Parts: sequence; structure tokens; C-alpha cells
Amino acid sequence: MSLLLTTFTQHLNFSQAQLESILSKSLNEVLNLPELQQELASLDIKLLKETLPTAGAVLAQELPPFYNWLKNELGVKRVPDSPDHATAWVIGFVNNQESLTHLVELHRPVPRPALEASVPRLIGLFDGVENPVVRKEWQKAIAALCLVLIVDAREQEKISLAA
Repeated sequence: MSLLLTTFTQHLNFSQAQLESILSKSLNEVLNLPELQQELASLDIKLLKETLPTAGAVLAQELPPFYNWLKNELGVKRVPDSPDHATAWVIGFVNNQESLTHLVELHRPVPRPALEASVPRLIGLFDGVENPVVRKEWQKAIAALCLVLIVDAREQEKISLAA
């Protein structure tokens, strides 16, 4: 099993077979899947809101080296200059101010291989959170958001290959 699938199975309530099926669908199909809706609904939004300062601190500390890795190792051209963008987006999503479709639009310029390679490392940014409940919930939230990004990246790649 690939590192990407392993990461998703560790943090989301999906089997490998379910993930493979989800990853082969279109973005619209996935956004309407009862399984994804259930996964998103199972997030402990109250806990996520209460621990936004923890997530913000993790992102502020860990995203700059992550962005450098994206730029220098994976060749991603458009990388944010600071962690403020990602932190603000995560806060906006948790507070129901940002949509999944907007997240997808923001990440479309990132090539699929770079996006897929970055997911395990991004989720791993939270490995150092001491409280296991908080760590698990944030990793689950980030994994769910990344799953949607990967679905769209794969769909966009199919569209561009067919064109």
C-alpha cells in the first residue's frame, strides 16, 4: 500500500478498498458521498475550535520548513510566503467560513505528484502535539481535507490527459 493510502487509512475511517474507490471518483461525486459527509460530520468541531491556538502554533512553527521542502525538493512553484494563509484557512474552515470547493481552487496549481507526496508530511506536522486526542482530531481533519484535494488533483489530471 502506498504511503498516501496508509496515511489516509490511519487517520480516516476508510478501508484501503474504500479509499481506492473514493480516489477514482470525480470531485462532485466525492463531495456528495455519504461516507465523506459522515467523516466530516464526525469531526469534533468543538474540540478543533478550542484547540485552534495549538494548531496555529504548530502551523506557524512547522509550515515554513514544509514550504521550503515543497519548493526546493518537490519543485512546487507557488508556495505561500508565510504560514498565515494556511492557518487562516484552517480557522475559517473550522468556523464554517471557508468551503471545500474554495480549498480545491486554491490548490489546483499544485501538481498531483507533489500534492500526493506532501500529504503524509503535512499530517505529520501534528505528530508533536502532546495531547493524543487533540493530535488525532487535527490529523483527521487535515487528512479529510487532503483527501478532497487529492480527488480533485486526480480528476484534473484525467481531464488534461483527455484534452
